[in-house]
Amino acid sequence: MWKRLISLSLTFGLAAAGPPASAQMVCGLHESITGTLESTYDEALVGRGLQSATRMLEVWRAAEEGNWTILAVHPDGLACVVASGEAWIDVPPRPAGVAASAYRAAESEE
Repeated sequence: MWKRLISLSLTFGLAAAGPPASAQMVCGLHESITGTLESTYDEALVGRGLQSATRMLEVWRAAEEGNWTILAVHPDGLACVVASGEAWIDVPPRPAGVAASAYRAAESEE
């Protein structure tokens, strides 16, 4: 995961000096970051939602490798990597009308 974050940082020209890598935010043009996610990490957009009136979150993941990235996208085209990692597992959504506690109990029995 850290290799991916550092690679993205270097790709978008961030200096190595400054706060620790865990505190650095990788930002750039949405087209540039998503192009790198597609070409270098084989990730594809799998979901998005509004976080606020001025920010949308996107989830990108690779189907085979399990790596994933979450982007915060601003109206001006700026995108920032909020988080990235490995071993993504899809979890089916809870059906409408089923209580969360009943759904969790059914999952734990499997």
